[in-house]
Amino acid sequence: MAEIEHEIKQTKHLDDHLKANLNIMFTANWLHNKISANLKPFNITPEQFNVLRILKGSHPREMCQKDILSRMVAASSNITLLIKKLSTKGLIKVQSSVEDKRQYRINITKAGLDLLTKIEKDFVAKKVSRSNLSVSEAFHLNALLNKLRG
Repeated sequence: MAEIEHEIKQTKHLDDHLKANLNIMFTANWLHNKISANLKPFNITPEQFNVLRILKGSHPREMCQKDILSRMVAASSNITLLIKKLSTKGLIKVQSSVEDKRQYRINITKAGLDLLTKIEKDFVAKKVSRSNLSVSEAFHLNALLNKLRG
């Protein structure tokens, strides 16, 4: 088990709160890289994967860009570009709203659902979503992270 000081090559003592913040940021980046590497064979980014999972969760109901963005893990993502790329790949369907031409109704396609099924099977086989934590440890980590965000 590598300590955060070793990972970031820090030789000076860190305050426990600062150490926890650095550890969370470092671990989030590590996890993002791990997920990115596992999504690469599917020609999809973690942000695109996030959009597809959100749309799958609302399927068969359509969503607008604003609602998708409000549910994203990284809300700073360029949702317009993500939608365009997923549409070009045939993974989502984008239609103009009848009520408001400035809005779009977005839904996941069968190809998008099929891709998510393949990715999920691959993640299970490679144990991508599993960690070195027990179920109890994961439960407590979730509780602590929720507490941190207030």
